[in-house]
Amino acid sequence: MSPSPDINLPRVLIVSRRTVRKNKFVDFVGEYHLDLVVGHGAVPVIVPRVAGVHAMLDSFEPIHGVLLCEGEDIDPSLYDARRDGDGEGDALSPEQLEAVRRLHPSDAAVDHEKDSIELLLARRCLERNAPFLGICRGSQVLNVACGGSLYQDVEQELHPQDDAAVCHMDYANYDGHRHTVRVLPGTPLHDWFADSLLDGAQLMVNSYHHQGVRRLAERFVPMALAPDGLIEGFYDPEAYHPGEGKFIMGLQFHPERMRKEGSDEFDFPGCAKAYQEFVRAVVAYQGKLAAAQVHLRSAVTTPHKLNQEMEKQRKVIVRSVSLAKNMYVFGNNTGARQPAEHRDGDLDAGAEFLESNTALSVQQEKRLKQMGATVRNASGYMSGLKVSEEREAAARALMAKMSVAQLASLAAFYRAMGNVCSEVLDAKLQPPSPTLHE
Repeated sequence: MSPSPDINLPRVLIVSRRTVRKNKFVDFVGEYHLDLVVGHGAVPVIVPRVAGVHAMLDSFEPIHGVLLCEGEDIDPSLYDARRDGDGEGDALSPEQLEAVRRLHPSDAAVDHEKDSIELLLARRCLERNAPFLGICRGSQVLNVACGGSLYQDVEQELHPQDDAAVCHMDYANYDGHRHTVRVLPGTPLHDWFADSLLDGAQLMVNSYHHQGVRRLAERFVPMALAPDGLIEGFYDPEAYHPGEGKFIMGLQFHPERMRKEGSDEFDFPGCAKAYQEFVRAVVAYQGKLAAAQVHLRSAVTTPHKLNQEMEKQRKVIVRSVSLAKNMYVFGNNTGARQPAEHRDGDLDAGAEFLESNTALSVQQEKRLKQMGATVRNASGYMSGLKVSEEREAAARALMAKMSVAQLASLAAFYRAMGNVCSEVLDAKLQPPSPTLHE
């Protein structure tokens, strides 16, 4: 049943491979990859291998998953091409590289643009814990993106003796060629092919590559090994839980092309599992992103609901701040604007709440305490003004009963006291003159 057109299906980015047809460049992706992605419920989005596409990748947001598949050799300057750790010297000689180019002309040509685009996408998935599936070259890109290295040519570097050789590329029997791998227990690959494994957990897989993983990046664990020791599959066990949107894996072989001759039937039932579980992780990852967006919008648009006691205390604070403002603006007329019985009680309750509240954020608490301090300071200031006004009124009433002579004497006394005060103050403020000694 086809999905409803209003369903927002998850998107899987796949970088195309370039070839030449009728003297023109053609970008393409193998149809088996597209069929399996669509068949399990995702939409493949083909990223063209063209200059400048990096700047357009942000328009594909959100990215729900990335599938990287076949292509040319990765530029050896992007990883340590030396034979690190095995004591056999440096990378391939010019003569060896030329032999590789003659034997594998379609693969040995480096595509710098494809390298750049795919490494960018791989690292973006790793940074965001987004699902990633690498097939063949895609697994090599994943390993390089995480700091691993590659064999520039398996036959030249891994097979110093013919009796240890495994054929990883057979042009005479391209799709029909198979070799064994040992599938390691406790890995997803072992679970997928459990019913198809031969003695010793052996599985027959196809092979279309002349390069492969030399040093596996530290975060990965092998899943399958060829008889010559080459890693044919690996994954990150810390980033593998498809139901939770986690999937980081690389497969050197092509399960999508392991089909019986003249038929679309898979060699084994587990062949489609990689794509099925990958898309399952993509769907789950899309759900996580959607849930995070809903939570963010809810946090922004929906105010925090206070319980009854908190709401009562919030109203007390609002009234306290309002009273403080009225005191500041209207001075002693505040009493005419607010009921006297509310004024002191509200201020005290508001200050008490601000001192004891721990339910607010640090920033909110700081601001409210600042407002509480303003409220208390305003209250104290107005109380002081009230006392001064009462004392002034009492003094005026007393002086009104005094005679002119008494008032004149009082004024002369305070003028004399004012002069004495000024002289003493000047003496205290003026530094003493230095004393000269003969």
